[in-house]
Amino acid sequence: MKCPRCGSEMTLDSHRRIPLNMCYNCGYIEGRAVEDVKGLTNFERIKTMNINEMTAFLASGFGLEEEKVADWLDDTTD
Repeated sequence: MKCPRCGSEMTLDSHRRIPLNMCYNCGYIEGRAVEDVKGLTNFERIKTMNINEMTAFLASGFGLEEEKVADWLDDTTD
């Protein structure tokens, strides 16, 4: 499923009681209103992300494997 806000591929977030499709690039969650996010820089968007969102965002942006990005982020937060 494509994100209605940014057009990237959405992933199924199944750790919730009700699984929802989420976009880790822009933060859109299925069922929420689509708002205009123009004007936000990538840095401003990253500051509001949790570790899983940031991993997916960086991996898709640089074309890396999510596992390697997650390991790198774990090493830098210790």
